[in-house]
Amino acid sequence: MNKLLCFVLASAASAAFAATPNNDTVAYKAAINKSDADYKTAKAACDAQSGNAKDVCVEQAKVNRANTESTAAMQYKNDKKSVENAQINVADANYSLAKAQCSSKSGADKDSCLTGAKSQHTAWVQDAKAGKKAADVAQTGIDCSALSGTDKAGCETRAKTALAKDTLADSAITTKVKTELLAEPALKSLDVHVETTNGTVMLSGFVPSQTEVDKAVDVARNVKGVNKVQSSLRIK
Repeated sequence: MNKLLCFVLASAASAAFAATPNNDTVAYKAAINKSDADYKTAKAACDAQSGNAKDVCVEQAKVNRANTESTAAMQYKNDKKSVENAQINVADANYSLAKAQCSSKSGADKDSCLTGAKSQHTAWVQDAKAGKKAADVAQTGIDCSALSGTDKAGCETRAKTALAKDTLADSAITTKVKTELLAEPALKSLDVHVETTNGTVMLSGFVPSQTEVDKAVDVARNVKGVNKVQSSLRIK
């Protein structure tokens, strides 16, 4: 029950993060690299055990890695799909751990354990998808949940079209911001990563000084269609 409660709380937190997360490619990669290193260390420590105990130990290490990666996605990624995928990975890892724990049982106890694990996994995956759906509704203002039949199908088509238009608009803004940054003599040689979501431009990477940070933000802010600029630029 405690694990389920923790997962529910994590899902609730992710819904908040998914709305306006900080996009920081550098920090995200660093978090993922640390997660991989921690997993390898934890997995190696499992070698001291054997049989089912070792299997459970390894699966627990995978759960820890999935949780860390999910947290990184919530904190540093700006797209809803990445957050959803990370949460589903957590659900999958927890399911694998539960199955390993169930394998030490037998008969009806084992069957009941596996059935419960499957039910929880299904619920967790649905929660992850529901979080993305809620974020989509918040973005487009189109909610089809109360409709049915052809009305619902038409509504869902409109919602997908709206999301697609937003994606195209964001792609155009990203291209324009990159062009303007390259056209700026003080910035053209810098490695600045640009992403756009719903008109919000996220800048990340490394620059020599605060002057370049301020200039890059100013250039991006003055591009047509940009609603907001979030900077994760770091001074090297």
